[in-house]
Amino acid sequence: MSVHDELTSLQKCLDDLSRSVRRLEQQVGDGLDVRRVRTDCEHLRESVALLRQTVSAPTTPKRPELVTIPDTPYDNSLWVDTDDEGLGARDRRAP
Repeated sequence: MSVHDELTSLQKCLDDLSRSVRRLEQQVGDGLDVRRVRTDCEHLRESVALLRQTVSAPTTPKRPELVTIPDTPYDNSLWVDTDDEGLGARDRRAP
């Protein structure tokens, strides 16, 4: 079976479960346990909907855009106002 067929089968089972919970609720009443089962059934429906969206999304990841880094040296004026790491400033002594 394909994934689409499996999800359709799962949706039919959830529909059957919802109908059974409604019938049970009519017979037993709207107690805490029945509300809990109904809420769990609704959560399952939401989870299946999310799963269906995930499966229908494209499976091939988008390749990141490549950035070319030139082999030419950087302009030394970019580093004029920087300190040498770990050595302190040029005109001061290290601690």
